[in-house]
Amino acid sequence: MNGTAPDPRPGTWVERLCRATNDHDLEELTRCFAADYRNETPAHPARGFSGRAQVHKNWEQIFAAVPDLTAHVSWVEDGHTAWSEWEMRGTRRDGQPHLMRGVVIFCVEGEEATWARFYLEPVDSGRDGVDAAVLRAVGTAGGPR
Repeated sequence: MNGTAPDPRPGTWVERLCRATNDHDLEELTRCFAADYRNETPAHPARGFSGRAQVHKNWEQIFAAVPDLTAHVSWVEDGHTAWSEWEMRGTRRDGQPHLMRGVVIFCVEGEEATWARFYLEPVDSGRDGVDAAVLRAVGTAGGPR
């Protein structure tokens, strides 16, 4: 050990998390999160969870299902908060492409994330354009009146 303290900046933490993801280093990835970590998924509230053990379980399944998963991330930091935009891609074991994009907002204290708001979603490559999406979102699939 060289006696140098770890860099406490959230951006450095995001780089560490991305590196652990790309290395498929489940143990290092899990250490990026506090034991009492809280994950909120505002668009899907039932998917929220807490605890480092659940992080481990989730990523163990992800690495097994997408063995060539790679991540790319960009971020900005503000105090203890990192606003990060992710793209994760690979090929699932069934041969189908895996592609997710979105934003995750992390609160980082020291070397661990204590909470996140998760907006990362599978990419919908369907052909519906904005008009169809708006009509579906507001429940007027029958069109304007």
